[in-house]
Amino acid sequence: MLEITKKALKRDIDRLNDQQLKQIADFIAFIKFQTRFRQPTTDISQFANLYQEFAEEDRQLAETGIAEYVD
Repeated sequence: MLEITKKALKRDIDRLNDQQLKQIADFIAFIKFQTRFRQPTTDISQFANLYQEFAEEDRQLAETGIAEYVD
């Protein structure tokens, strides 16, 4: 597999003509634009952890609310 380094990319960019540099600049602009609108991926385990963290508190609040409702 080809190893890509900043140094190698800079060396390649230095060898490009003006038209090729314009294409590279357009591609970089596209990558920046695309990255701004990319949706973050959701880690389901985060929800499970939050559920476990607040489950007892939720249960207590629900029981308190039911007792007040009955009264």
